[in-house]
Amino acid sequence: MRHDRPYFNPLPLNSVMHLTALDPENPDQPFPPLHKALVEPNGLIAVGGCLSTQRLLNAYRHGVFPWYNPSEPILWWAPDPRLVMFPDQIKVSRSLRKTLRKGTFHFTVDQAFENVVAACAQPRANESGTWISKEIHQAYTTLHKLGIAHSAEVWQNGELVGGLYGVALGQVFFGESMFHTVTDASKAAFVKLADLLAVWNFKLIDCQVHTSHLASLGAIEIKRDDFSTLLQNYCNAQVTADAWRVANL
Repeated sequence: MRHDRPYFNPLPLNSVMHLTALDPENPDQPFPPLHKALVEPNGLIAVGGCLSTQRLLNAYRHGVFPWYNPSEPILWWAPDPRLVMFPDQIKVSRSLRKTLRKGTFHFTVDQAFENVVAACAQPRANESGTWISKEIHQAYTTLHKLGIAHSAEVWQNGELVGGLYGVALGQVFFGESMFHTVTDASKAAFVKLADLLAVWNFKLIDCQVHTSHLASLGAIEIKRDDFSTLLQNYCNAQVTADAWRVANL
C-alpha cells in the first residue's frame, strides 16, 4: 500500500525495452510469469496495456499492480518480497490504542471513496507530483461503482482527516494508498478496517511494498511465490454476506 511511495524518476530506457508490452486492446492478454519480473527495479514485469476493469482484475489475481508517472506508459509491478498483513494479526501500539480510546475519530466505510482517492493523490511533503493520475482515479472509481474497490474513512469534527482505498477479491484486500492530515488518522483507518476484514472472513491484506508505517502495524514481508500461492487459495473464496454493507464503524 503506497502510503509514502514517491513520484519517481523516469526509468532507464534499457529497463523498459526488455519488458513484455501489453496490448491496450486486449485486456485478457496474460501477464508474464512472475519470475520474469526484473530484479532492478524490483518487480517491474510489464509495460503498456490499459486500466480497464478486466485488465486490473487480471493484474490483481496475478499478483501485479500498476504504478507509474502520469507522463509515462503504464508500468506493472510484482515485487519480491511482498509486504502483507494477516487481518487477525494486526499490532496496535499503546499510543495508537490511547488515540482510539479518546473517541475523537469517527469511522466510515465506502462513504467518500472519490474524496479518499483525491486526498491520496495529493503530493507528499517535499514532492512535486503524484502517481495517482486522473486515469487511475477514474479506473478505481469505476471499480468502486462495481462493488470491487472500497474505502475506509476517518473523520474528525466532520472533516475527512484520513483514509485508505483498495480492491477486494474473494478473501483478499489489495491496499492501494492511504493518507492522513492529522496524526494517526491513516493508522486508525487501517486498524479499524483490518478488524472488520477479520470479521468478514478476509484472510489477507496486500500491502505491496515495505513501509515503516505499515511494518509498525504488523505487516510482514513474504516471498513472491508464497504470495502467489495465497492468492490462488483466497481470491476465489467467499467472505461473509454482510461484507462492505456497514456504513459507520
